[in-house]
Amino acid sequence: MANERTFSIIKPDAVERGLIADILKMITDSGLKIKGMKMIRMDRPKAEGFYAVHKERPFFGELVDYMISGPVVVSCLEGENAIENYRKLMGATNPADAAEGSIRAKYGQNIQNNACHGSDGPDTAKTEVAYFFNDDELVG
Repeated sequence: MANERTFSIIKPDAVERGLIADILKMITDSGLKIKGMKMIRMDRPKAEGFYAVHKERPFFGELVDYMISGPVVVSCLEGENAIENYRKLMGATNPADAAEGSIRAKYGQNIQNNACHGSDGPDTAKTEVAYFFNDDELVG
C-alpha cells in the first residue's frame, strides 16, 4: 500500500479529560507519523463549515455546539494505508460497538463524545487537512 495522509481531531471531551497524550501515543505506536498538529478552539462558522455535509441532519446543531464547547487537537497523520489504519485504530463511531483496544472503546463515552474523528476516504482526508492546515504547517 502507498503512503498517504489522513486527518484527525481529538474532540473536546477527550481534551477536557486530559487524554491528548494517551491518544497521540496510540496513534504513533500504530506506526502513523504526525505531520502537523495544533490545539485550536473552533468558532461556530468554522465548525459549521467543517460539518456542512451533515447540515440537514437532525443532530447538526448539537454536533456544532459540542465541537465548539472546548479546545480540540487537529492533526495530519501519515503512513502506509493511513486512512484505513487510523479508522481501525479509532474503532466504531459508537464506543459500545468499537473493537477492544481501539481509541473509542477505551476513551469514548457515547456516539457524540467518542474522543476522536478521522477522515473516511482519500478525498475527505485531503479536504479536511486543507481545511485546518496551510502547506507550511505540515512537515515532510
